[in-house]
Amino acid sequence: MAIVPRSHARAAAENGIEHLRVLIANERRDRLALLAEVVSGLGHEVIAREVDVEEVGAVTASEHPDVALVGLGLSSEHALGLIEKIVREASCPVIALLSASDPIYVRAAAKRGVFAYIVDTTPEDLQSAIDITLQRFTEYHSLQGAFGRKAEIEQAKGILMARHAINAEQAFEMLREHSQHTGEKLSNIAAALVATHLLLLPVVQTPRVPLGAQAASPLFL
Repeated sequence: MAIVPRSHARAAAENGIEHLRVLIANERRDRLALLAEVVSGLGHEVIAREVDVEEVGAVTASEHPDVALVGLGLSSEHALGLIEKIVREASCPVIALLSASDPIYVRAAAKRGVFAYIVDTTPEDLQSAIDITLQRFTEYHSLQGAFGRKAEIEQAKGILMARHAINAEQAFEMLREHSQHTGEKLSNIAAALVATHLLLLPVVQTPRVPLGAQAASPLFL
């Protein structure tokens, strides 16, 4: 990846660019040195420079980078090995850096979990690519969480429907009422029910009400 290093730390601060912890990996140490200079110039911290495939996973797990940049060096297999190890340990996006377009390598990297790739760019474009990748990575995990919560709610409804011989609408209403009484998020209640497969959730303790007034009914009678 042919990036010409420049000093961007002051500009980054003035433009409000977030300070990131960046792990960089490449089998070529000269490329690592160049990339480290560029990343530092953008106002970020290079927390690790890795060459060894066998060591990069442990370093990723211990350092918790915000983003990882993996360059394609002399061997595509070596670079793919670095990507695979980092992806296995990282809770951050991994970006592949290429000096020229290589569709075969990009497809192989994608299969190993790389989140984005950049071809022969400038420091400014690298920063933009990192920003976009982090945004998409956050959106991706938010979407995953939303799908997960929806799935748990559907599972919880299924449990209630089977146990209480009710329909889906009634099951959802039971969850919703319990959420209102307890102040807990509906998704949290659903997750607890699915996790424990309890037939009955704890009875909601409601304040005493005057005689003749309608008290809130316990959930899951």
